[in-house]
Amino acid sequence: MKFGGARSPSPSTRLATRARPFCGRGFAIWDSAWTLLVLANLFWAGNIVLGRAVAGVVPPVALAYWRWTGAFIVAVGFAWPHLKKDLPTLRRHWRMMLLLSATGIATYNTLSYLSLGSTTALNVLLLQSAGPLIIILWSFALFRERPTPWQAAGVAVSLLGVATIAAHGSLQTLLALRLNRGDMWILIALFIYGIYAAMFRRRPQTHPMSFLVATMGIGSMMILPFYLWEYAAGARIHGGAPAWLAMAYMAVFPSFIAYLFFNRGIELVGAGRAGQSWHLMPLFGSILAVLFLGEAFRPYHAAGIALIGAGIVLASVKPAPLTQAVPDPN
Repeated sequence: MKFGGARSPSPSTRLATRARPFCGRGFAIWDSAWTLLVLANLFWAGNIVLGRAVAGVVPPVALAYWRWTGAFIVAVGFAWPHLKKDLPTLRRHWRMMLLLSATGIATYNTLSYLSLGSTTALNVLLLQSAGPLIIILWSFALFRERPTPWQAAGVAVSLLGVATIAAHGSLQTLLALRLNRGDMWILIALFIYGIYAAMFRRRPQTHPMSFLVATMGIGSMMILPFYLWEYAAGARIHGGAPAWLAMAYMAVFPSFIAYLFFNRGIELVGAGRAGQSWHLMPLFGSILAVLFLGEAFRPYHAAGIALIGAGIVLASVKPAPLTQAVPDPN
């Protein structure tokens, strides 16, 4: 995203300036898109690993509900001074807030946890890499935003790296992959999240904390009826303290912090280029599996890491502006 000139700062520039007091003076990473995106994907990788670990112990809708309810409780205290000031703006844009909360919070995460109960980690890693492509397709469908040649090349190279890791370096393993019900759920979840990422440019121009907390609260309320239905059907949380600690991690790092970082990353570089960072999730997931699940680091991991890194470098090449900014319809 190109910020405005010296005469009249753009809304994004003013928003970034207002955000810095939360981050602290001199908090340089707030203006470093790829640092924020790398951290967000690291936290999301931990979310995938834990989500798979607690599948069958914590029901999927309960996991989504307590993740976002917990995130809202953690974040609302930080956001309250900004939220009080921004409430009129958020109310005025209530339709957009409902859309972004439904696609980015409620539906995507619930379906993701649902998928982890009925598909393999290998399939999730591979299918998750479709996210950047889906975002680019939605950006084109909604705003006629064409991917640059660098973006297209970056997506292709990173997809190859993800496939190398997911297939353990074996073409035969890759060709043997089959879609099951869980695979379909994660694809639907990614398709819906692509709407959130593409429509993020139309969000209300408020402080980032106000927007984040509002979407978390609305998303949690959207999940609540389905959680109550799941509970009435007899689904319960098991596993004791470890299960609740896993949900506490999910409430703080992949929810509060990662979404704040990813939203800022979209603001800085746009949905298409930010979405390219999703290829880091299977990379980090493989590393976490080595560290915490005792899996061995193989040559195909190194090859996949190199390809993913090359793809991200290609996608991060900043092209000359070809189109004007999309005007705010509100």
